[in-house]
Amino acid sequence: MRDEFISEVMQRMLPHLDNRQLVDLQKTLNQVIQKYEVELVKDFDLENDGHKLIEEFISAKRVEGCSEKTLKYYLTTIENMSCSLKKDVRVIQTDDLRKYLTDYQIQNGSSKVTIDNIRRILSSFFAWLEDEDYIIKSPVRRIHKVKTVSNIKETYTDEELELMRDNCEELRDLAIVDMLASTGMRVGEMVLLNRDDLNFNERECIVLGKGNKERIVYFDARTKLHLKEYLKSRVDDNPALFVTLRAPYKRIQIGGIENRLRELGKSLKISRVHPHKFRRTLATMAIDKGMPIEQLQCLLGHQRIDTTLQYAMVKQSNVKIAHKKYIG
Repeated sequence: MRDEFISEVMQRMLPHLDNRQLVDLQKTLNQVIQKYEVELVKDFDLENDGHKLIEEFISAKRVEGCSEKTLKYYLTTIENMSCSLKKDVRVIQTDDLRKYLTDYQIQNGSSKVTIDNIRRILSSFFAWLEDEDYIIKSPVRRIHKVKTVSNIKETYTDEELELMRDNCEELRDLAIVDMLASTGMRVGEMVLLNRDDLNFNERECIVLGKGNKERIVYFDARTKLHLKEYLKSRVDDNPALFVTLRAPYKRIQIGGIENRLRELGKSLKISRVHPHKFRRTLATMAIDKGMPIEQLQCLLGHQRIDTTLQYAMVKQSNVKIAHKKYIG
């Protein structure tokens, strides 16, 4: 309780003192407080203040352009931490968070990736508190990134892609496979497309990506042909690019595409067929053929180049060829 008392005093004096004065104040408080017992009389105001700060942080992230799905994940993660520790967020210490992350992993059997995602969100929140002068220093600074095992994620082979194309019974499904394979767009971006968004002359279209950011993606000649055949076969007037197969022909949703691809994969005995795998396959293929990583980053709509590198898994056979060429 003494540490919490000192921390709260320091936070409240933060706007009024410079760094040297704050250090002197902390030393004095530590010396004087030893003579006294500190007891918390009431804490409901602290809880309300803490919740208000969380809401302000979420509002700030919304202004930055984060999607509602991301904001909900942020809010749930931070509120779970706050409720578990039962402390005002301004007095939470590094040891509190270390214990919270450890207990969370044990109780939920969470992977290291999940724990690092929680750490990253908490780091963003406390860094914002620091930037806004609500706290002196983020308690997450001394909690380092969780080391995770880097697994090589699967991509489709050329044979698997052709097998899927040859076995699509509907023109729509063939157009979907081609669109995902040639553009590398996210499935969430594809379901938002309308017919008018396509520029067949330039073989391109504008998609709305994460953070409501627009970018141009490109499709190949085969995709252009199959898209035109699919649209020509349509009997509805729905503006959506891809719709359900039966009346009333509504815009197809992400779940509908995922289920359709999963069924196709099962029938062909291709493991783990899902939309995101097409995106990873395109990234890997582009890297293998020498596409500059900066251009691939732009094509995929990644804000950070590190994310692009995670998608692009270089084939081991190409590493062997490169070794012989440059070293062996």
